[in-house]
Amino acid sequence: MNKHKLILLSLAALAASGVVSCTTVTKDTATMTKQSQSATTPAQALQKLKDGNARFVAGRPSHRDHIRQVHDTAAGQHPFASVVSCIDSRTGTELIFDQGIGDVFTARVAGNIVNRDIIGSLEFASKVAGSKVIAVIGHTKCGAVKGACDHVKLGNLTGLLEKIEPAVDSTPSAKGEDRSSKNGAFVDRVAEQNVRRTIAAIRSQSHVLRDMEKRGEINITGGMYDVATGRAAFFE
Repeated sequence: MNKHKLILLSLAALAASGVVSCTTVTKDTATMTKQSQSATTPAQALQKLKDGNARFVAGRPSHRDHIRQVHDTAAGQHPFASVVSCIDSRTGTELIFDQGIGDVFTARVAGNIVNRDIIGSLEFASKVAGSKVIAVIGHTKCGAVKGACDHVKLGNLTGLLEKIEPAVDSTPSAKGEDRSSKNGAFVDRVAEQNVRRTIAAIRSQSHVLRDMEKRGEINITGGMYDVATGRAAFFE
């Protein structure tokens, strides 16, 4: 066996044993730091989400050392983005946007709605912790939106669905078109309208975030995630 082959076999054995790591750290996989967060513009932050989703859809996710990121973020976090999304099990934020530990603040609630608590959390994420983009992400075939279309009543869920019903009422439809959960196309249009209303609510109910956006310090945007394809399409 020649010397070169022996070295390669030795490195492979060490990697398999965990003594060394074969994970390559790139700008897409490196843990976010205060410096890298500060250097990220709102436009770049949004692009990072778009690029991550493209990797996810293509089946080429980044290879990250998550335990290393746990150690890297133990003393502090510097996420570049904040995402408001649905509790739906198919819409895990870090997965569909191919992000790691310490990259994204995530607020998940059925129907991706906001209230004072969530908006306050977003204010912390942006004003205090330095996040550069707020993305509200709805999705196709949303159960909460279906419930709102059908005016479902169920315990505490009733009040949540009532917050989505204005999106149902303001979504146009053709004469005679079914406006219930049985009409998938209508449900998805309501889901998109609901995202736009959530974005408007963030801007109208938070002068902190509204002023930051006006100064170009953050971007507030939204989009729809397709549970059938894995693709996220942003509005802006």
